[in-house]
Amino acid sequence: MNIHNNARNAAAAAIPAATPSGRLLIVDDLADNRDVLARRFKRRGFEIEEADGGLAALEILKDRHFDVVLLDVMMPDLDGTEVLREIRKTRSASELPVIMVTAKSQSEDVVDALKLGANDYITKPVDFSIALARVNTQIERRRAEATLRNLNTDLISSKASLETRILERSAELVEANAAIREEVERRIATEDKIAYLAHHDTLTGLANRFYFDQQLNERRDSARNCGEQLALLFLDLDGFKNVNDTLGHAIGDALLCDVAKHLTQCVGASDFCARLGGDEFAIIHSSAEPYSTAAALAQKIINMISGGHVIEGNQVYVGASIGIGVLSGGDSDTRGLMKEADLAMYRAKSDGRGVYRFFETEMSLQLEKRRALEIDLRRALQHNEFQLYYQPVIDLTQKKVISVEALMRWIHPTRGFVPPVEFITLAEETGLIVQLGEWAIRRACLDARQWPDHIGVSVNLSAAQFRDGRLVMLVDEALRSSGLQPGRLELEITEAVFFGNNVKNLSTLGRLRDLGVRVSLDDFGTGYTGLGYFRDFHFDKVKIDQSFVRDMESHAGSRAIVRAAVGLSVNLGIGATAEGVETIEQLEYVISEGCTEVQGHLFSMPQPQPELIKIIDSLESRFFHKQSAA
Repeated sequence: MNIHNNARNAAAAAIPAATPSGRLLIVDDLADNRDVLARRFKRRGFEIEEADGGLAALEILKDRHFDVVLLDVMMPDLDGTEVLREIRKTRSASELPVIMVTAKSQSEDVVDALKLGANDYITKPVDFSIALARVNTQIERRRAEATLRNLNTDLISSKASLETRILERSAELVEANAAIREEVERRIATEDKIAYLAHHDTLTGLANRFYFDQQLNERRDSARNCGEQLALLFLDLDGFKNVNDTLGHAIGDALLCDVAKHLTQCVGASDFCARLGGDEFAIIHSSAEPYSTAAALAQKIINMISGGHVIEGNQVYVGASIGIGVLSGGDSDTRGLMKEADLAMYRAKSDGRGVYRFFETEMSLQLEKRRALEIDLRRALQHNEFQLYYQPVIDLTQKKVISVEALMRWIHPTRGFVPPVEFITLAEETGLIVQLGEWAIRRACLDARQWPDHIGVSVNLSAAQFRDGRLVMLVDEALRSSGLQPGRLELEITEAVFFGNNVKNLSTLGRLRDLGVRVSLDDFGTGYTGLGYFRDFHFDKVKIDQSFVRDMESHAGSRAIVRAAVGLSVNLGIGATAEGVETIEQLEYVISEGCTEVQGHLFSMPQPQPELIKIIDSLESRFFHKQSAA
């Protein structure tokens, strides 16, 4: 066998398999998070070990070897950044790749982790297809580097052997040199591939977060030296989550690739475009007049992306919200510029989406105001500043109040009543809604125990409470401790409960139904209602959103939706409640469409517990001509 064939066979043997698998260490203090990732990676042929915290992870790494570490940023004993710092004291990024797992709100932690030697990152909630792609990328890169080291060793050995035989077998030298050239070319090609993967997003081919940060710093320095101006555009897709939830992540990934293609068509030759993660993109734009040119670029992108996209035969609709920060003469740090663009992007979303907004100082003030409100919200939970108010639900056929809806109210010690629209959304975003919801269920059951037996109580549930995992146990304990009959408790959910974990949440609803409680679908008609919900789960009632009731007098479409909702409830043999009835005309409209249950300010404003029974007695006497008990 000649030297040429030996070299070729050795190189071929060193090339890794096309589909990499290996040993993963998953580090997360939440067992549910670890279990989900572990199961899915095991299906792909990975060997998995788990650590429930940073200290446990470091102990495991002392005497065991892994191909990749998935490391959560936020952990109670030792956070991910400190764990990474310890790992890098003994193992380089090429020896042991580390992928950080972080929430979007922890972008600064990600930047610090990348500086410490993190290889990549993924955001929560974890998109498994992205996590798998990035793990495979790191394994391919690690194996490629190992292959290069082996090839280098082989080359050195081959050259030494050739030098000793050159005088005797000069004819073989030509073949040996050809083999060497082939290996060098392969090495160069491999190094180029590794360099590309290190700087580019594997899904869209755009620059990745690491390369983006590098370019932003370099272009900031260039702008400072030249006295030029720099604009940073942050783009987030509107409606992307719904595409993922309804059509699946494969369609979502294909949509991201289509968006990336449109972005490359929109930006100029000197602009730099990157995908930061998920459905977030960024563009670095240099211009002598950044406010006008960045605005024009942003509007061009919005026009091109917004609307329909045909993805693998599916018509999908998304939009784009863009925030713009401007760096004048290089006089700002890049972290501050990114924060400004991010704040401006969220303002664009709050202003209706599908628009662009430049950063304004007021946005920082609003952020501070939000932080202050969050602090007050946490304090309010500790000092029992919340109350439940109740609004009656009237059965028009029985001509009496049959139930009441529990509504959260916050009485701030200095601000007085804080509107629910201000604190409920914040509670959802911060996760405090789980504690609030737990308190509301317990309080409502205790209050309802004091009312006449024919009056039930409904409590709104958040999708976050389904993710908590203790919901069924909580409801069972609240019923037992209060002594309330389960049939008097109604739990109201929205379609958000079905997004993202439909099978698990349907199971939870089934277990709640097994307790004997009633379940209704709230805000019917406002989301992406699918009749499959009614096939998979038998609701006791639908609640027609007040926006349709309010517009019935002026919009035929709203009347049609109310009529359809009532018809659906009749055909399914379930109840239907029209929410937000405020005028006699609206009442007459909903009655004419066949609705027999109503709720709204026409009958009563939400009332505190001490006033409720008096209001109910007065209400029934006033509307249904009953004599009072007196």
